Amino acid sequence: MRRGSLAALAFAVSVGVVAALLTGTATAANDPDAAKSNSRWLATKLQPDGTLENPNGGSLPDHGLMLDVLFSMYASGDGAKAEPIVKFLDDQGHATDYFTWDGFIPGAGFDNVIVGGATAKTLVAAEVSGRNPRNFDGYDLVAETQNAIMRGGPDKGRVSDYTKKPDVTGDVINNANMFGQALGVIGLAAAGENDQLAIDKLLTQQCSEGYFRVMFAYIPTKETGDHVTPDGHKVSTCDEGKPLDLSPTDGDATGIALSAMLAAKKAGAAGLDTPITKAVAWLKANQAAGGGWGGGVGTEAPNTNSTGLILQGLAEAGGADAAVDKGVRYLKSAQANAAADSGNKLAGDLGAIAYNPASYEAARTSGISGLDTWIRASAQASLGLSQVGFSSLTKGGGQPPTSSVSETPTTPTTTSSSGTGSPTSTPTSTTSEPAPSTTTTTTTTTTTTTTTTTTSVTPTPGTSSSPSASPPAPSTVTVTSTPPAAKPAPQAPAPKTTAPKPQKKTVTPRTSTGARVPPPTAISTPVAIAGTAPATSRLGAYLTNRLVGGDHVEVTEDGKTYVDYDATADLVLALRALDEQPDTVARASKFLLTPEAVQAYAHGAPYEQNGASYAEPLAKLVLVAEFAKADAGQLRADLVKLRGADGKFTDVGSFADADETVERHAWAVLATAADPGPAVELLLSRQCADGTFPKHLDTAECGSGDLGATAAAVTALAARPHTDAAPSTKRPDGWTERRVSAFVSAVGALGVRPTGEGMVTGEAGEPDVVLSAAVAAARQTAGLDASGTARSLGKLVQADGGFAKGSIAASDGKTDFPTSLAAAQGVAGRSWLTAADSPLSPAIRLPLTEANSADAVSGTQLQAAAAQTTQPAWLIWGFVGLAAILLAAAIVLLFLLRRFIKTKGATP
Repeated sequence: MRRGSLAALAFAVSVGVVAALLTGTATAANDPDAAKSNSRWLATKLQPDGTLENPNGGSLPDHGLMLDVLFSMYASGDGAKAEPIVKFLDDQGHATDYFTWDGFIPGAGFDNVIVGGATAKTLVAAEVSGRNPRNFDGYDLVAETQNAIMRGGPDKGRVSDYTKKPDVTGDVINNANMFGQALGVIGLAAAGENDQLAIDKLLTQQCSEGYFRVMFAYIPTKETGDHVTPDGHKVSTCDEGKPLDLSPTDGDATGIALSAMLAAKKAGAAGLDTPITKAVAWLKANQAAGGGWGGGVGTEAPNTNSTGLILQGLAEAGGADAAVDKGVRYLKSAQANAAADSGNKLAGDLGAIAYNPASYEAARTSGISGLDTWIRASAQASLGLSQVGFSSLTKGGGQPPTSSVSETPTTPTTTSSSGTGSPTSTPTSTTSEPAPSTTTTTTTTTTTTTTTTTTSVTPTPGTSSSPSASPPAPSTVTVTSTPPAAKPAPQAPAPKTTAPKPQKKTVTPRTSTGARVPPPTAISTPVAIAGTAPATSRLGAYLTNRLVGGDHVEVTEDGKTYVDYDATADLVLALRALDEQPDTVARASKFLLTPEAVQAYAHGAPYEQNGASYAEPLAKLVLVAEFAKADAGQLRADLVKLRGADGKFTDVGSFADADETVERHAWAVLATAADPGPAVELLLSRQCADGTFPKHLDTAECGSGDLGATAAAVTALAARPHTDAAPSTKRPDGWTERRVSAFVSAVGALGVRPTGEGMVTGEAGEPDVVLSAAVAAARQTAGLDASGTARSLGKLVQADGGFAKGSIAASDGKTDFPTSLAAAQGVAGRSWLTAADSPLSPAIRLPLTEANSADAVSGTQLQAAAAQTTQPAWLIWGFVGLAAILLAAAIVLLFLLRRFIKTKGATP
C-alpha cells in the first residue's frame, strides 16, 4: 500500500507574529497575560540549546517552528525566553542549516543554494530579536533576500530559491509561494529597503474577491516577452488562475499578505490602500460563527493556528474590532488556564493553546495528545492574543516585559507527540489541522532536471497524504524545470529553484516525495465530464484534473512543493482499474519511467550513496512499466537483489524503509510473480489465526489482523504472470496445499466485514470508502462479485467526481484526493490486476471445484469464501456407500440371529 502518503499535503508555514498597531492603536481587546502564559509554556518545550525536535526526524531541528516560537515570545514581551534560539541560530552558526542546503549535506558546496522563503523568515527573526540582519550567522540577510527576488524573466519580482553557482542551477527548484513573498516584503520594509518588484508581485496574487492564493502557478499564454517561458507559459495572476482551479481561497495566505502590505505601507510604499481594504473585508466576511478562521485547501475548518495569524493582520489594519474581539474569545476558548484547569489533566500545561476548542476540551480529561501539534498551534495562536504587528515587532515592538502573571514556568509535559496531524512551520505557509486527503498543486514550466530526496511527514495542517497504514522512509523526486531568470545586477546570484535535502526519519507512510521541479509538459486543460456520466468516468476525470502538467501529482510540505511519485504511480494503476483517461495514463507512465525519475524515486539520487534501492518504489515501477509494455528487466533485477534467503525484501541506503509492512511486501511479491522465491512462503507464515494478515511483516503470531493488509495479501497470493487462460477452480500448478488453504481463508475473512451492500463500515456505521474499495478489489481478484461495492460507492461520488473523507455530512461537500484515489478499484468493481493490458492475472478463482476441495480446504472454508452451500460429491457418495455397507451388515446380522433363535428353541 502507498506510503504516503507525502502522504501529504497543502502548505504549512507558521509565520508566527501578531499584529497590533501599525497604522494606529487598535481598540480591539488583546490579552497580553494570556500571551505571556503561553510563552512561559512554550519556553518549557525548548531543549537547553534552544532547539525543538523536528517531527519529520533527521539530525536537524525544526528551525521554522523555532522561529515561530521566537516571534510569539517577543510579541508577548518575553523575548529573553527566546535567547537560546537566537544564540543557536546566530552565535553558533546554525541559521545557514535552515536557509541554505548546507545543513543537509555539509561541506559539499550546498551553502551556495539559498532558499528564498527561509532566508526571508530568518531576516525577520534577526530584526525581531534585535540582532544585526546584515551579519547574522555571517550572512547579510538583507542582501540575500534582495538577491532572491528575480529582476527579470518569468519569475520577475518573485522571492525565489536559487543557487550562486551557475553550474548547479539545474539541481534546484523554485518553491516560492505567498508566505516567502510576504516575509520578504516584511523583512525588507523593516530594513528600510522596500522592494517594489516584490510588492507588485505580491499584489498579483490577490483575487478580485480580496483573498490571496498561496501558490504561484503557470498558465499557457499567447503573450510574448521575457515574462513568458520558451514553451509559452507565464506566472498567472490570482484571477487568471481561477478557471484552471489554480486559485483556491486561503485565509492563511490572506492574513500574511495583509501584514506584508501593512508593513510596506508604513515603510513608504504607495498604492496599497485598496488591496488592504479588500483583504480586510474578505477576512471579516469569512470569519466562522464561532469566531475562528480556517486556512487553505484541506485546512478550511476554523483553528487557532490560522486564527492567530489572521488576527495579527486584522488588529494591525484596524476597522475590524468586532471580528478581532470575537477571534480572541475563540483563541481563549482553546487555551489551558488556571481558573478552569488547575485540577485536571492540563494542570501542568497552563498557557498551552490547542489546535481548536474541541481538542482543548478533550485534553482536560485525557491530557495533551500530540505535543507537536500543541506547540505549533500555541506559537502562532499566541500572536492573536498579543496583537503586535510585524512592522512594530521587527523594530523592537511587543508587549511590555513585565506582567502580573507569575513567572513560574509550568512543568514540561511528557505526553506523546504522535497525535494526528500537527500545524507545521516553514518559511512559506501557515499551519492548520491535518487534512491528509487534500493536495495543493501549482504548475510551472521547466527545462532543466533536478533530483532530490525527502521524507513525508505526519499529515499536518496544510499538508496532504494518502490513506496508508505503513510508515516507511524517505524517497526522492526528479523533475524538470525552467529556473527563474537571473538578475542583471553583477552581484546577483544565478537563477534557481530549490529542493530540500533528505531527512533521516519519517513518522508516516513514505509517499516517495521529493522536492518538486516544475514539469516540462504544458498544463493540461481541466477535463470536463457531465454529472450524469458513470461514476467511473467522473472519478477518472477528477483524478486527471489533480495532475500537475498532466503527468504527475504534487503535494506541499513545510512550505515546499514536491512531486509525489508514489501517488502518481497509484493514480496510474487507479485509472487502469477504471479503464478511463488513457492519454493521462500514457503521460504519467512516461513521466515515471524516465531515467531521472527512476533514479530519484527508487534509488534516492543524488543524496544516497553506494547503490541505494527501495523495494516498494521498484515494485510499482515494474508494474507501471509492464502495463505500458516498456522494458522492466532492470527494475525487476534491482528489486530481486533486495530479496533475502528468507524471502524478505530489505531496502538499501540511508533512507531505507525499516518499518516493513505486509502491504509493502505484497507489492514486491506482485512485481516478482514470475519467480517469487521464498517471498510467498514468508507471507503465508504471517497469516493470523482468523485468516487475516497483520499490518506488519514482523508479526510472527496473531489472532486477528488488518483488513487492508489482508486485501493486499490476497491480491499478491492470487497473482501470476499474465495468461489468456482462465483462472483455475482447482489448485493451480505449483501451489502448495498451504497456499490454497491460506488464500481461501483470507478471502473468507474479507467477507466478514462488508455489509449487504458491499461496504465496510466504521465504528459509527459510516461507510469506509478506502477499506471498502480495497476489500472489493481483492475479492474480485479471487473471482467473487464486487458489483455491490461498485454500486454503493458510485452513490457516494460528489459533484466534482471525487469522494469525501469520512462522512459526507462532516465534509461539507469537500472532496479528498487520497480517499478518491483509493476508491478507484471499488468504483470500478475490479482490481487493477484484472484490468486490460495488466501484466498479471489471477491464478485461482473461487469457489473451488469438489475435485480439489479435499486437497485444499474444508467445505466450511469454501462456504465462507465463496458462499458455496452444496456438499462435495465425494462426501455425498461416501455417505451413500457407508449406508449401503451398514445396511448389508444389518441384514446378515438379522439372518444369523434368526437361525440362532430357531436352533435354541429345538433343544429339549
